[in-house]
Amino acid sequence: MLYDPNSKRIQGRQKLAEYRKALQDKQKWEGEMPMGEGELNRDGNPKVPPGQRVTENWPVLDLGVQPELDEITWNLTVSGLVKNVKTFSWDEFMALPQVEDVSDFHCVTSWSRMDNRWQGVRFRDIVNHCELLPGAKYVYIKAYDTYSTNLPLEEAMKEDVLLVHNWEGHPITRDHGGPVRMITPQLYAWKGAKWIGEIVIRDYDEKGFWEKRGYSNNAEPWLNDRYS
Repeated sequence: MLYDPNSKRIQGRQKLAEYRKALQDKQKWEGEMPMGEGELNRDGNPKVPPGQRVTENWPVLDLGVQPELDEITWNLTVSGLVKNVKTFSWDEFMALPQVEDVSDFHCVTSWSRMDNRWQGVRFRDIVNHCELLPGAKYVYIKAYDTYSTNLPLEEAMKEDVLLVHNWEGHPITRDHGGPVRMITPQLYAWKGAKWIGEIVIRDYDEKGFWEKRGYSNNAEPWLNDRYS
């Protein structure tokens, strides 16, 4: 394990405090916490972001299309503001530094699955392999099911943002985005695309599928930042 998963929850306390203050500024506090907010871990820190419930299952959500991909048909392209535009085959992807990590998964539909064990490649290792060019500030993600999403490069380069091929000791299944999906533990999960196919590095921001449909562009769970 590369870090204590509770460390992110501790970091989230400041954002939770900001959320509470903003809520109190907007309306009278009625003494009723959003579901899940009152749940604390044994250290007394919030266990889940505001408005979330913990689930043991991993619900399946997608656009209604599940591409049929395997280690032969899948590849990943890194393009845009990089010195070396590259398409990684499965073998080339697996030759990159592999890491194991534990992190939480927060869905905007109000459920969270805690302490997931992942194996994969850090996002930053992939793009650094291609050498970022000056002006790189944003990331636009394209998936094989036509899904797209966006995030600041600064967020994407965080240590726990991974392209994963393994979950809880087993290969990521097709319905969860296998053979490779992206995860963004410090943001809502829609920022991490299933069936990821291309990473585009840009100097400007372009909204993705859900962002164009009214979801928050920032997607910070600890601020309950779901919709724009």
